[in-house]
Amino acid sequence: MTLRISHLHAVEILDSRARPTLAVTLKAPDGTQVSGAVPAGASTGTREAVELRDREANRYNGQGVSQAVAHVNGEIAQAVCGRSFASAADLDHFLIELDGTPTKSRLGANAIIGVSLAAARAEAALAGRELWEHLGDIAGTRPRLPVPHFNVVNGGAHAANDLDFQEFMLAPLGTPSLPEAVRAGAEVYARLKARLAADGHATALGDEGGFAPGIDCPEDVLQLLVEAITDAGYTPGRDGVALALDPAASEFRDADGRYHVAGEVLSSDELIDRYEAIIDRFPVWSIEDGLGEDDWDGWARLTSRLGDRVQLMGDDIFVTNPTLIGQAIAEHIGNSALIKVNQIGTVTETLQAMALCRADGYTQMVSHRSGETPDAFIADLAVGTGCGQIKSGAPARGERIAKYNRLLEIGDAHHDGLPYGLL
Repeated sequence: MTLRISHLHAVEILDSRARPTLAVTLKAPDGTQVSGAVPAGASTGTREAVELRDREANRYNGQGVSQAVAHVNGEIAQAVCGRSFASAADLDHFLIELDGTPTKSRLGANAIIGVSLAAARAEAALAGRELWEHLGDIAGTRPRLPVPHFNVVNGGAHAANDLDFQEFMLAPLGTPSLPEAVRAGAEVYARLKARLAADGHATALGDEGGFAPGIDCPEDVLQLLVEAITDAGYTPGRDGVALALDPAASEFRDADGRYHVAGEVLSSDELIDRYEAIIDRFPVWSIEDGLGEDDWDGWARLTSRLGDRVQLMGDDIFVTNPTLIGQAIAEHIGNSALIKVNQIGTVTETLQAMALCRADGYTQMVSHRSGETPDAFIADLAVGTGCGQIKSGAPARGERIAKYNRLLEIGDAHHDGLPYGLL
């Protein structure tokens, strides 16, 4: 089967933070029409593929994407419409070459990933298969329903509070099925809201739907989460509802290499000591971006100290980049990778990054971005690749719930044929 595009069109839309992004619609000659909407991050790694923003101060505060839209509707459409591609992967490679930069900065990674998402959907539709099935075929993996990780307390770049750690997540590892995992997340989220309100904290939401209380100590948040889990009738821990952290440490690291947490100034080793104390005291099973993206020596010590006790996941340090992940594997940095399709800029490169992780025993978690749309592509990606983990924010707000609901739909339609849980 070949992929042939008869029409390609992008439009500037808004993401969940009221910032512009784009949606791309692709039409095939047989009338098949699909689309893909592009997410955007707030806490971003410096080596991510580069979004193209207009930088016009008098329009969307410089955040407009009209140039990226114009590239899709102009140069990209002219280059791909009417042309046959052996596969969506062939189209992805063509787009990379058309852009001609190592970071996709000329045409814009946001323009390229929009086309790539739509192309993957078109290829699946033309083959008469569900997107998750098609992605699984490409990856050569056994599909699996993932354990959702719900970001229920927001800090850092995701909230207007003094909490330095960016994400505090519920991970219902001990639930027997996806519906029960979603139920656990929603019930604990409700009990957390009640407990925060009872303690006099505001229950306003951060970018990803989690609460943003006026708390600055990470350990105080973890204690609240343990209490909320118990309030909801679940057991805190890996046999019930565990906890996961994304400190996003690059965001609170100074140029001199020191980290600022709740008024304390810590070295890399002192921060590692703090993580060790946290996992001794609380049922934390995963820590993402525990150290800064440039603190590779610190990451090596973190992995040596804690890698046999918890999942140590790289986000800003890896940016879904196969080259960086390969370097990390060689240097024994971390043991897991966060996967974000817009971080690298094509679906094909995303699948390559995940394949590299699988080959070397690194776990993976598919992730949303803080600036999201209702597009649920990542739910199909997580299922198709069988990675076993996904995070899409709190069990609240439509753009977050869309991913969890898509997982529930897939599971309901194929409940006899899809395993659930961590790999």
